[in-house]
Amino acid sequence: MKWRDIPFLRRNLEPSILVRTPETTERPAQIIALDAVGLQLTSRAGPVQILRDVAFSVSRGESVAIVGPSGSGKTSLLMILAGLERATTGSVSVAGHDFRTLSEDELAAVRGREIGIVFQSFHLVPTMTALENVALPLEFAGRADAFDIARNLLGEVGIGHRVDHFPAELSGGEQQRVALARALGGRPGLLLADEPTGNLDGKTGRQVIDLLFNMHRRHNATLVLITHDEALARRCSRVVRMEDGRIVSDKPEREDAAVVAASRPSADPASTRAVGA
Repeated sequence: MKWRDIPFLRRNLEPSILVRTPETTERPAQIIALDAVGLQLTSRAGPVQILRDVAFSVSRGESVAIVGPSGSGKTSLLMILAGLERATTGSVSVAGHDFRTLSEDELAAVRGREIGIVFQSFHLVPTMTALENVALPLEFAGRADAFDIARNLLGEVGIGHRVDHFPAELSGGEQQRVALARALGGRPGLLLADEPTGNLDGKTGRQVIDLLFNMHRRHNATLVLITHDEALARRCSRVVRMEDGRIVSDKPEREDAAVVAASRPSADPASTRAVGA
């Protein structure tokens, strides 16, 4: 099996080496800005309104949880933030890019450079080792040191001793650690996580979440987390609640002040140095 045979990789990696979107000259304070966003999909029964008049912004360095019942539109909102789904109405700006104006290939290029995604399903290439899975997008981004960066990241997430193992030889928690390392490989400014512990047992899930927040702080990446877990949501600096495709509340969460403070950019340049750079 080749990487081009896997739809997830073909859609997200190939265009990033063929297309270059204009580099933004300034880093806006808001890494995400949505206004009046709607999403309507078609079905056999007719059009279905998934998102309704969503206005939502996130500042750089924040950690934001999006919670709500199943079918409330959480994952659809994340897909729009990732450029994997196009809004039917409204404006979507991510990392300084107007997603309304970009082609599919240009959106993939932005994902490769600006966005790291951790899904509930791991989306690892079964015929590649952990090291190769993490190095693959870096190679297509033209990094000559792709394998060095990948090895360092796998060490950071605690599985440096498993770099030569294939996904089938790894536990669910180990596979999710590989997926997290891959998401961080390009040093993205925005990390999106969709129920990252949904396929894991409780203890393993807690370990992965601790690691996710640790990496969010260490790499100074903005974190947007989709979850059903209220306790997990309270670890973020903001909690956004959705119902029936709408945002019904958006409040700062102050229960864990240490986590909120640690989510802010560090003044220590060594703490923000790119891994493997």
